[in-house]
Amino acid sequence: MPAYVPTRTDNTDSDFSPTARVHPPHGPPQGGDGHRSRFPISGANLSASITVFLIAVPMSLGLAVAIGAPLEAGLLAAAVGGIVAGLLGGSALQVTGPSAGLTVVTAGLIQDYGWRTTCAITVGAGLLQLVLGSLRAARSALAVSPAIVHGTLAGIGVAIALAQLHIVLGGTPQSSAVANALALPGQFARVAPAAPLIGGLTIAVLVLWPRIPGRTGRALRRIPAALASVAAATALAAVAAPGIARVDLPSWRAHALPELPHGPVLGLLGAVFTVMLVASLESLLSAVAVDKLAADRPGAAGRRADLDRELRGQGVANTVSGLLGGLPVSGGAVRGTANVRAGATGRASTVLHGVWMLIAAGLLVGVLEWMPLAALAALVMVVGLQMVSYAHIRNVHRHREFLAYGATVAGVVGFGVLEGVAAGIAVAVGVALHRLARTRITLHEDGGRHRLKARGQLTFLAVPRLSRTLGQIPSGATAVVELDGSFMDHAAYETLQHWREAHVAQGGTVEVTGRDGSRIAVPASAAAPVTEAASGKAGSRQLASGLRSFQRDTAPLVRGELARLAREGQRPSQLFLTCADSRLVTSMITSSGPGDLFTVRNVGNFVPLPGAEGSDDSVAAAIEYAVDILRVDSITVCGHSGCGAMTALVNDSARTSTQTEAETSPDADTTADTSTGTGTGTGTPVDTPLRRWLRHGQPSLDRMLSRHHSWARISGRMPADAVEQLCLTNVIQQLEHLRAHASVARRLAEGTLELHGMYFHVGEAQAYLLTGAPEPDGVFAQVAPA
Repeated sequence: MPAYVPTRTDNTDSDFSPTARVHPPHGPPQGGDGHRSRFPISGANLSASITVFLIAVPMSLGLAVAIGAPLEAGLLAAAVGGIVAGLLGGSALQVTGPSAGLTVVTAGLIQDYGWRTTCAITVGAGLLQLVLGSLRAARSALAVSPAIVHGTLAGIGVAIALAQLHIVLGGTPQSSAVANALALPGQFARVAPAAPLIGGLTIAVLVLWPRIPGRTGRALRRIPAALASVAAATALAAVAAPGIARVDLPSWRAHALPELPHGPVLGLLGAVFTVMLVASLESLLSAVAVDKLAADRPGAAGRRADLDRELRGQGVANTVSGLLGGLPVSGGAVRGTANVRAGATGRASTVLHGVWMLIAAGLLVGVLEWMPLAALAALVMVVGLQMVSYAHIRNVHRHREFLAYGATVAGVVGFGVLEGVAAGIAVAVGVALHRLARTRITLHEDGGRHRLKARGQLTFLAVPRLSRTLGQIPSGATAVVELDGSFMDHAAYETLQHWREAHVAQGGTVEVTGRDGSRIAVPASAAAPVTEAASGKAGSRQLASGLRSFQRDTAPLVRGELARLAREGQRPSQLFLTCADSRLVTSMITSSGPGDLFTVRNVGNFVPLPGAEGSDDSVAAAIEYAVDILRVDSITVCGHSGCGAMTALVNDSARTSTQTEAETSPDADTTADTSTGTGTGTGTPVDTPLRRWLRHGQPSLDRMLSRHHSWARISGRMPADAVEQLCLTNVIQQLEHLRAHASVARRLAEGTLELHGMYFHVGEAQAYLLTGAPEPDGVFAQVAPA
């Protein structure tokens, strides 16, 4: 049964209703959409749809003017985007329509191939989006470096602004951004007075409208700034410049539909890929941004965008728009932000906005034709400039990715979108390789302490220098290794780890720290005592402190190795089966790193026999997976001193023996309950899950008590007590149980698998290995330091 959570109690769209199904962030929904209640047209959705419509009308016309496409194509694309993507997309609040990000690309396609072939390219891009969405590639698309993505959009914004500035000045834009920039001096020399006046007024209203103070400002801001600016410019043009160029919407009878594309195949395929790439990236980034904006609203709840469904919805919308002779579409942050801030609660506002656009395209032609082209150009120019975000520039500069950002912007402006993206990727790769190769390692003595400082990324390229410098530290000295970098690969990690072990074995001390001097891999709260009274809150604080310490100190060292494992999958060499006891830290005992051990832990390190009564398939499944799927080379069963499961078995055996003697005594009291815990009044213990699990240890207890098996022992001494004796015996018994599993027996017969027994004495921090493989002789030999 799907899970449900309480959300808003007002009449809202089903995506935010009290019965909205919960699913992971940006993941697929767990159930249906609730079609019967998907579009309750609440007052909030109706109001938001009108707000977005009033923004979309001038925006759609302005983008069509900027692209050089038929003006009705912009209105048609906005209607299709709102209705189709609103119904089928994965983001309930995103609004789809003609995109500023696609302006430069589409304008170039019209110049190269003509309008009707551009419509066919839009259809192809939509079909490609549909395929990628079906392959669940949306999340992978967002894996592109943010510097390259935002650099692409910024470059497009610069190109848009340069082109529209010519229209604002009363001229005509050139064929490329570079040509537009070079033609600006001549354009300033022949400025027509009417167009700059109308454009300047539009820009002034756009900038100042959100900043009007007081109650008047709050009232006026209910009208979108885009609508207010174009309305003011239209009114001024009607009075002061009646002859200025205005919107000219042709008859729908002359509307052009797509034709079969003509031109070189590689060029057409590149055009389809470019439209798909820009439209998809802009839509997915906008969906994530709208999600964040919606989540910040008071009392907001509901599911987040399913990005793969959103990509499929965008693909269908582009396919339909292209077939009907409309512009390519994508989700837009401007329209989506306005939708959220206007109080939209679901898809109804997006779909209604599309309906209003359709009505406007058919019934409001006379009103729309009053709009001056200079006002629409000024509106689009401001949108283009807003795509160059100072916040994004500051962010990429803080992460030292400005070179990739700048190269992408320059490439898009100078050569085109694909060329700019390629330039950004090339620079990003070059910077990454430079950072990996540039490592500075120094050593100096400070008050008897030898301090090694490693600045930069420690990779295999730096291992020779690291080894030479470590070799200069005298044996037995006190050493501090300071790591100042965000990455350490496996080769560097092993070099440092092996030197550290050898140095400590020779009597030296080693402390590994970060740049700020904090010790690495030691949780800050590890030594802090926690009382029982404060265990809840203190435990929570301890967990949070430990996680922060990991993210600060350890994560930078292992991030690269974990990233490799995430790409390549796990390939452990050993299945390590041990007890769930919290004192056993397997990675510390075995000096293993991420991906080395496939670990199975349970109470008592038991391996239930196949088909045994009450057997646990989870252990058998783990064994089968490790042996047959992961193809591990060995299996180790590790017991330890002071095992609670072994202690319980020994005590239960002694208790049972005492109870049997008492029951055979003439003075026995048959009503006495000699069991531990809650009894039945007859001496029979309650059958709990723990007690049922401990029955898997009965064969080990029987083996220890049997006269047919020699006692297991530690080399050089006998076990300290019965509990330690059973801990040792249990390891040998579980190895026998392992041989009974079909997958293990098959690999043993092939000679491709080894079994090992191990015992760890917690109090002595001493490991012992079972000797006599493949047939153990019951002797555990002490493991000496290398």
